[in-house]
Amino acid sequence: MSVQSRNARRVDIVPREVLFGNPQRSSVSISGDGKYLAYLAPDKNNVLNVWLRNWGEANDRQITCDKNRGVRFFFWRHDYKHILYMQDENGDENWRVYQTNIETAETKDLTPFPGVNSYILATNKDFPDEILIGSNKRNRHFMDAYRLDLKSETLTLDTENPGDVAGFIVDHDMRVRIAHVMRQDGGIELRIRDSESADWQELISWGADESNGGALSFTPDNRGVYLMTSVSANAARLIECSIIERQQRVIAQDPQFDLASIFQDPNTHIIQAVEFVRERNCWEVLDESVAADFSYLREKCRGNFYITARTHDDNLWIVADNVDDGSVEYLAYKRGEQKLDSIFLAQPELNKYELSPMKAIKFQARDGMTIHGYLTMPLPNANESSEAPALVLLVHGGPWARDVWGFRPEVQWLANRGYAVLQVNFRGSIGYGKDYYNAGDRQWSLKMHDDLIDAKRWLIKEGKVAQNKVAIFGTSYGGYATLVGLAFTPDEFVCGVDVVGPSNLVTLLSSIPPYWDPVKAQFKKRVGDVETEKEFLESCSPLFKAHEIKAPLLIAQGAQDPRVKQAESDQIVAAMRKNSQEVEYLLIEDEGHGFAKPENRLRFYKMAEEFLAKHLGGRKE
Repeated sequence: MSVQSRNARRVDIVPREVLFGNPQRSSVSISGDGKYLAYLAPDKNNVLNVWLRNWGEANDRQITCDKNRGVRFFFWRHDYKHILYMQDENGDENWRVYQTNIETAETKDLTPFPGVNSYILATNKDFPDEILIGSNKRNRHFMDAYRLDLKSETLTLDTENPGDVAGFIVDHDMRVRIAHVMRQDGGIELRIRDSESADWQELISWGADESNGGALSFTPDNRGVYLMTSVSANAARLIECSIIERQQRVIAQDPQFDLASIFQDPNTHIIQAVEFVRERNCWEVLDESVAADFSYLREKCRGNFYITARTHDDNLWIVADNVDDGSVEYLAYKRGEQKLDSIFLAQPELNKYELSPMKAIKFQARDGMTIHGYLTMPLPNANESSEAPALVLLVHGGPWARDVWGFRPEVQWLANRGYAVLQVNFRGSIGYGKDYYNAGDRQWSLKMHDDLIDAKRWLIKEGKVAQNKVAIFGTSYGGYATLVGLAFTPDEFVCGVDVVGPSNLVTLLSSIPPYWDPVKAQFKKRVGDVETEKEFLESCSPLFKAHEIKAPLLIAQGAQDPRVKQAESDQIVAAMRKNSQEVEYLLIEDEGHGFAKPENRLRFYKMAEEFLAKHLGGRKE
C-alpha cells in the first residue's frame, strides 16, 4: 500500500462495527498432534463459536453451537477429538464446563449445576481422559478441586478447600500438590503436600506488602517449585525453590518491573523464556535451544509477539503478533525451517484504515512519584478543528492491573473520533514492583485519583491537548474513578462515562461473590475494612458526593453483574435524578461485568460516541 493511498483514508471514520463487532477470527490454536487448527469465529447468527480446519487444508467447519453469548475461550482435550470450553448465563460468572466432539459436534455439559461456578483447573497431555475442575459445588464460599473422568463423565471430589485457599496448583503427574492461601493479614502462604493422602505443610510465606505472586509451576522432576515473589526485592522475581531443602535460587529478575509470564517447554517442563512488561513486552531467553527462535520472531514481528500454542514435537508454534495500530495477526512458525507464515488477521477490516500509534509516557506526580502510562494522539486530520484536541482520560479497571502497549479498540475509536487518549498506570497498578503497588493502599479517591488529575494537568501543560475539553471514561475501577472524578473534582472534567463502576465502597465490599471469601483480606488491606471503617469507606465513595457533580454523566451497567451489582449504578443515578442533574443510564439486562454480546457493545458505544460528541465536540459515525 502506498503512502499516498494510506494518507487518503486518514479522515475516514472507522465504523464501530469494525472496532467493537466480533472479530473475523481469533484465539487461534493448534492441536498437540498438529492435525487441527482451531479458532473462534462468528457463525451465521454472528455468535462466536469454535471452528476447525485440518492443518494445511481449507475445510473450515463450525464445531460448537452456542446460541447466546458466544464462546470466548476454549481448550483442547488431549485426545484431540474434543474441545473443552466454559460458558456462563448472561454474565453471572457461574461458569460451566462443556465438551464438544469435533467429529459429531455433540456437546455435553460436564458441570450441570445451577448457581455453581466451575472452571478448568488443569489438563495434561499424559492424562488425555481426565481433567481437574475447580468448583464451589460443595460450598458456594470455597473452590474445591474435583477430578473429572471424561469417559464416564464422573466427577469426584479430589481436594477439599479448608476455607482459606484461593487456588490450587497441580504437578506434572496431575496431582494437586500446592494450596495458595490468603492469610487473614493479607499475606500469602503456600502449602505443599507429597501426595493426595499426605498432610499439608507450609512451603513458604510472605507478608501483605509483597507484590502479588505465588507458585507458577513445578520443576521438571516435581521436586521443586517455580515461584513468583518480590521477597528480598522490589519487583517480583522468578525463583526456584526445592521442596525438601527449601533452598532458593533466583532465575530471572528486573529491578523495576514484575515478572509477567513464563514460557515453559510442554515436554520437559524447563522454563525457556520469561516475559517482563516494561514500556512494551520483553522476552528474556533462558534456554539456548529457543534463542534463535526468539531472535527470529523479534526481527520478523512488528509488535508484541506471543506463542499461543505449540505442537508436542515442538516443531510448529502458533504466534500472535499484536501491534498498536492494526489487527492482531496469527502466524505459523516452523522452527526447523525458521519460516513464518501468516494464517489469519483477527480483524482484517481494521487494516483498511490508518490508526494512531501508542506512545509510552511518564511524569512526576505532585508528591514526586514517577507515574507511567500511554498516550495516543489523533492523526492530524482526524480532528475536525485546528485547535489542540480534546482529551479522554481512559482509566483501567482492577485497579490491580495495568494498561499495556498494543491494540485496544476503545483507544483507536476515541483517537479516530479526534480525541487524545491518556492511559495512566496510577499508583496501585501492578507490574512496576511492590513499592508502586503498595503506594495505592487505602488511596481510592485519594492519591490514586491525584495521579489521574496530575497526568491530565501535565499533558495540558505540555501543550498537547485542549485545557477545557477533558472527559474521564472507565470500566469497573475505571468506572469508579469516573464517578470520583466528577464528584470529588467537579471542575476538572466536562463529562464522564462510567461502565459497571461502584458508587459506594461499603455496598461494594458487602456484596462481593461468596467464592471471593479467601481474598477478602486483600480488600481490607488495600481498600479498607467494611466492618470497622465504614465512615472512611463512605468518605471515599462518590455516592455521598453525588450532589457535587456538575458535568453530564453516562452510566452503563450489566444487570447480571456479580462483582459490581446493579444497585451500585441504580443508587447514584437515583441520587442525581433527585437533584435534577444530567445523567444518562443504559441498563443491559443480559450482561454482567462488561459486555460480551456484540449487539450490546455496539449499542453502548453508539450511545457513548454521541454523548462524547455532544460534550467534547468530536466526530461521530
